[in-house]
Amino acid sequence: MGDLSALPSLSASERTRHRRLREQGRTDREELFAVLGAGFVCHLGVIVDGAPMVVPTVYGFDSDHVYVHGSVASRSLATGGPAPVCVTVTHVDGLVLARSVFEHGVNYRSAMIYGVPRALEGEEKLEALRLLTEHTAPGQWDYARRPNRKELAATTILAVPLDEASVKVRQGPPDDADDPHDVWAGVLPLAATWQPPVTDPLSAREVPAHVRLRAGTRLGGESPGD
Repeated sequence: MGDLSALPSLSASERTRHRRLREQGRTDREELFAVLGAGFVCHLGVIVDGAPMVVPTVYGFDSDHVYVHGSVASRSLATGGPAPVCVTVTHVDGLVLARSVFEHGVNYRSAMIYGVPRALEGEEKLEALRLLTEHTAPGQWDYARRPNRKELAATTILAVPLDEASVKVRQGPPDDADDPHDVWAGVLPLAATWQPPVTDPLSAREVPAHVRLRAGTRLGGESPGD
């Protein structure tokens, strides 16, 4: 994505300003890219027929936009107009088990992005699909068949600008040092790991190297709570 140090800090709008637990807030844009880079499923919040709808979907991103993907028949993606949306990505790194129930919590990394989406067409759409595919399954864009014209027409890609975003991270042990130390307290880490690939019975090919390499690796990178 180029030189990240030259990019501006995250915005501090009324929607992204950290009001509670400000110590968990992050302002460096690199922190936003770290959260986006660690996952591949986001939740897209939109208003449909006057009511809120939150939909999980895969995504890709670059230094300027997050790209969300779906069918043209999806009502949640039928918003290429002036209505803003909210995109969230969350990684749970562990349960924080304190000495008191009130102080229990979660070690996590999360991002919230607000913006007016734009439906992509032509070369922009194809490039966004490439970014999304390579983010989800690195190496797959050059390995598998590219989408044809009919498939592209059946696919919606929305570009949501990264101009207005908020990032929060919680890590470390419980914050209850003043409670009696007669109960165990600590962190129960959580990590997801890619398992060995399962070959389609109709496939006569060996598992390609770029897929084999992911087996045994962790999703989401290093857990801050470890």
